[in-house]
Amino acid sequence: MKASLGETLSLLLKIIYLYLEAFYRLIVPPPRQDIRGKKVLITGAGHGIGRELSLEFARLGASLILWDINKESNEGTADEVRRIGATVHTYICDVTSTDDVHTIADRVRREVGNADILVNNAGILYGGPVLDMQEKHIRRTFEVNTLAHFWTVREFLPSMLEANQGIIMNIASSSAKSGTAFLVDYSSSKYAVFGFTEALREEIDRLGKPGVQTTVVCPFFVDTGLCKYPKSRFDPILTPKETAVTAIDGMLRGEKEVYVPRKMWVQLRTAALFPEKVLPLLKNFHQYGIDPQYNSKSD
Repeated sequence: MKASLGETLSLLLKIIYLYLEAFYRLIVPPPRQDIRGKKVLITGAGHGIGRELSLEFARLGASLILWDINKESNEGTADEVRRIGATVHTYICDVTSTDDVHTIADRVRREVGNADILVNNAGILYGGPVLDMQEKHIRRTFEVNTLAHFWTVREFLPSMLEANQGIIMNIASSSAKSGTAFLVDYSSSKYAVFGFTEALREEIDRLGKPGVQTTVVCPFFVDTGLCKYPKSRFDPILTPKETAVTAIDGMLRGEKEVYVPRKMWVQLRTAALFPEKVLPLLKNFHQYGIDPQYNSKSD
């Protein structure tokens, strides 16, 4: 069916309005949501970005539900959260196991209630030439970094849809926007996280649930210990705390995509205007990347 002249004009007017709105929001960001009393579930909460996300949410008055496969590190984060004065519940969960995720999710619903905010943060990085990597490590990268998102979302999205409110925040990577040598498996898994979030957002919209928000976070290299030999000629390596603070700020302002540092948003859009052969030149000039760190004997 052909579009009428009226429909075409209406579309053009909406596009113009959205351009103006986007420009206005560059100058005047939307206000932050108040999450005092909200229940926030974070996977991979025991270290790095997950730990700092937990502490920042606690400072904002949320109650925490911390998941990690390592009990000791998870309890360490919980102790820090309690010192801030926030309520915290801890669970040991292997997010790659659908049975484990379902069992622990049921416990959360019985003991704490439905999660208002789900943060898919758990991740791993091996960092080696794709031809050197063992099959089990490639599979493990996708099981932790990508497939786990499906299992957690399938557990906690239904209650959000029913209430028409809630937030799902997925931690991706800058390598989700520009694939990186010696991170072929990792980059691919994070590209998938970006696409997962984008597609999920559209699906939620089609279901008529505008109160449920999805946000994907793309940080540059972060000093968490996962990436042992990151390289950058000009940009400093991020700390977990500044990554967490920026991620949560963007999420609370309703941003669909959050880049850390913020200037990456401009860099990516500028790079999209260049011929495709220019991007590798720019990456080489900036010396973005990593040195191989892969250990075939890793778990």
